[in-house]
Amino acid sequence: MTPALKKLIAYLKGLPGIGEKSAQRIARHLLKIPHEEAANFSQAIIEAHIQIKTCVRCGNLTEDELCSICNNPSRIQKEICVVEDPFDISVIERAGIYKGLYHVLGGVISPLEDISADQLQIKELLDRVKRERTKEVILATSATTEGEATAIYIAQLLKETETKVSRIARGIPVGSDLGLADEVTIGKAFEGREGLLSGNED
Repeated sequence: MTPALKKLIAYLKGLPGIGEKSAQRIARHLLKIPHEEAANFSQAIIEAHIQIKTCVRCGNLTEDELCSICNNPSRIQKEICVVEDPFDISVIERAGIYKGLYHVLGGVISPLEDISADQLQIKELLDRVKRERTKEVILATSATTEGEATAIYIAQLLKETETKVSRIARGIPVGSDLGLADEVTIGKAFEGREGLLSGNED
């Protein structure tokens, strides 16, 4: 195996979910495609790194100051759906049910991985809810232990506000990531969302 091929496989193995055999298969495919296609592929990666940034309002991926959702006046401005990752937004959008805004946390609270609440965009969420006078916050973190704990933590922080706090329903299998659910499951989870702790509860 040549040094260049070893280097390529090493980079591929660094991608999530890619092991040694998968890295070798992908490397074999990349070596078979035309040089121009390989150049376009590498250029796409470079352009993505340069052009893509996070929305200053919600944390979604965008090439402008505001993402297309935040910049859309037809969206329900008083609803915020809280997700872990920007890619969760595209999953929810494909379901075509939710018409409000989003807020990206950038992960979940995870003591085992040494990720605390202050490392996430939770303070920014609280400030935004107060500033924008949000009427409902929908917690759409994953159905893992960490996702549930993060949702409960945020709900507790919002308890003193007048904002309704709800959690997407259990259509999402326990222990699974939001991104693995199909559009129908996501839609039903939003339609059947349940209330959590909120300031307008007794």
